[in-house]
Amino acid sequence: MPRKRSLYSNQFRRLGPTRRRFLQGSAAAIAGVTLSNCRQNIASVSEAETEVAAAEAGEASGVLNVYTWADYTNDQLIEAFTEKTGIEVVVDIYDSNETMLAKMQAGGGDAYSVIYPSDYMVQEMISLGMLTKLDKSRITGIDNIFDKWQDPVYDSGNNFSVPFAWGTTGLLYNKDIITDNPEDWDYLWDNSSALSRQITLLDDVRETMGAVLKSLGYSYNSTDPAEIEEAYNKLVELKPAIASFMSFGFEDGLLGGDLAVVMAYSVDALSSIAEDDRLEYVIPFSGSSVWTDTMIIPTSAPNVDAAYEWINFNLQPEIAQLNTETLFNATPNKIAYDNLSDEFKSNTDLFPPEEILAKCEGIAPVGDASAIYDEFWTRVTSA
Repeated sequence: MPRKRSLYSNQFRRLGPTRRRFLQGSAAAIAGVTLSNCRQNIASVSEAETEVAAAEAGEASGVLNVYTWADYTNDQLIEAFTEKTGIEVVVDIYDSNETMLAKMQAGGGDAYSVIYPSDYMVQEMISLGMLTKLDKSRITGIDNIFDKWQDPVYDSGNNFSVPFAWGTTGLLYNKDIITDNPEDWDYLWDNSSALSRQITLLDDVRETMGAVLKSLGYSYNSTDPAEIEEAYNKLVELKPAIASFMSFGFEDGLLGGDLAVVMAYSVDALSSIAEDDRLEYVIPFSGSSVWTDTMIIPTSAPNVDAAYEWINFNLQPEIAQLNTETLFNATPNKIAYDNLSDEFKSNTDLFPPEEILAKCEGIAPVGDASAIYDEFWTRVTSA
């Protein structure tokens, strides 16, 4: 049966950003209007309360450098944080966990006090000794997180990370070009001739190889060399029909008709749908990835006090709710979720039902098999 999108996509149309770009222009203006309504709740602290909070936080001040995915904050939120704390925020962005890790390992990330790794990358960074064990006495609001994130498999007890947002990976397509519903990953192979050079896949080895593995009935996180090679061979079959491997920047091509279907993160897909209702998002029937992005403090953090302030700011239900309403990321914050409108909560693209999530997997470290993934990925992307 054709899948029906909730009313959300049409009722909340705006010029939407993508996960990998900062909000600007009209989107920032919308965020500003919303923030003006809730700023009293997040910044109207009495002078006495401010003094106490500053003392408890070690009088955090100075500059906070944040390294994150784009669209995980915006100018209005940063201004509200600075008004409340007096801390200046500088944000740099990355487009993949691997890019972030490589920069940190090369010593180029010593300025950052807060970073936003995904679940599997949290595990890897813990094993590399790169993350500060969190002082829970300095964190306020983590008890508002849904139970499923209170003791996540990637970080038992959230000792090193705080859940920030979650979502899925799927297919975003132009209904003017694709009139039937691409229900599963195999749709790309079955229609490769008709869609030649109109397909993009994520420029992410674990996501794209994981999707191909899932289409073969294997785990997103397979460590079996034979299964990984089979996935590589299947991806090679599709390669002539692929216009590009790209994680962002596909919007113009999709809306202009040069692209028909792209592999996308849900947060980007929802932003694009809000911009133009010719677009549709589907989570493949055989399953996909469900990801969680987190906030961590690296061991090299130069401003730990400010980092705790930033984490506490984003844990506030009003801020978590605003992030969902303006940035289209699903919140793990129960109070924020409860305060969302019915249109948001009933949107199955944003909050998929459990029967769909049950077929999805979080991306997990694959140990020595990562070298096999990298080898095949280099072959397929450089050919």
